[in-house]
Amino acid sequence: MPIKLPNNGTKISIQNNSLNVPNNPILGYIEGDGIGQDITNSCLRIWDAAVLKAYNGERKIHWAELFMGEKASKIYNGDYFPAETLQALRDLVVSIKGPLTTPIGGGFRSLNVSLRQTLDLYACVRPLRYYNGIPSPLSHPELIDVTIFRENTEDVYAGIEYQSGSPEMRKVENFLKQEMGAKFFADSGIGIKPISPFATKRLVRKAIKFAIDNNKRNVTLVHKGNIMKFTEGAFRNWGYELAKEEFASETITEEELYSKYNGEQPADKIVIKDRIADIMFQLMLLRPAEFDVIATMNLNGDYLSDAIAAQVGGMGIAPGANMNDDIAVFEATHGTAPKYANLNKVNPGSLLFSGVNMLEHIGWQKAADLISNAYPKVIQKKIVTYDFARLMEGATEVSTSGFADHLITEIDR
Repeated sequence: MPIKLPNNGTKISIQNNSLNVPNNPILGYIEGDGIGQDITNSCLRIWDAAVLKAYNGERKIHWAELFMGEKASKIYNGDYFPAETLQALRDLVVSIKGPLTTPIGGGFRSLNVSLRQTLDLYACVRPLRYYNGIPSPLSHPELIDVTIFRENTEDVYAGIEYQSGSPEMRKVENFLKQEMGAKFFADSGIGIKPISPFATKRLVRKAIKFAIDNNKRNVTLVHKGNIMKFTEGAFRNWGYELAKEEFASETITEEELYSKYNGEQPADKIVIKDRIADIMFQLMLLRPAEFDVIATMNLNGDYLSDAIAAQVGGMGIAPGANMNDDIAVFEATHGTAPKYANLNKVNPGSLLFSGVNMLEHIGWQKAADLISNAYPKVIQKKIVTYDFARLMEGATEVSTSGFADHLITEIDR
């Protein structure tokens, strides 16, 4: 049993569908592979400093290290995905993890995808906003403040695939061509794209609840339903159905906004609208202020969240979390960057702001705000890691731990 829970901490519990967070919660953390050690160690220091400053020692996080990926394989005799860690993630309710190795083209399956599917973490939540001073390719990146809810369990990422030439692929090919009259080229690799009303509606429900709880003005369903009518088009239709069935008093459709309210949005209504996926990429460049919350499918959400992250500073500072109705696992959204491993060089921003979102999730807003307010002050002094330093004139390049030092100093002020 390599996992040891702190003796002085208390587990978070769920009561009446809400988190019950003590002043001494045990939160799990997974260091991650590659650069995981560098960014995790620095972020733990920053989060602890913010909590100490915010609550004068009355609250404290008790960290429990959990193991997954390469570090786990050394401890659990080659097991990258130990059952003990999965159970701990369930028991602790709230955890955070660094990047995990995802081999391309072979080896074990993606740990990130496996984690989402095993724990049914059906919503990937990606808040994307701009912090003053960060280099951006846009003229007005400050107009971007959007949260993406990406469905995590279905779509082509469900993993239902059949390799070209395999016996399984031949069975599917024969059925589709002979029984269903489908036409496609011989020897095609085949993937199945399941989109269900159940998974769609629970995702859209979570997105609308988030919009209500955070005073957002709209939720946009992003899809390619003009082409894929019975999967992505159905996602759109089921999303509207869910809003009407469960949030009729809180929401209106975009059509109703103009037909009933002459385009003037009532203060107590959230507008539910939809956009075609390819148009959405344009709109997030041209008119990003029009969008507060996005709900979309797995593949669309993967592309869109990374593209918008580039507009506000890149993947190096993009936070994220994978959630269901109880468990939340916050995460760095970038890869392991093995060539930078143990060099104390990279930007800790993605994991850092995932931790900020984690603090918000458990209701410790004051500690979260300390980090969010201190961060742009350090950036505006041009004290940055190498990735931003190469984009700024007159920057002072610092290490991962050095950046943490400067941020903690700013927090303590």
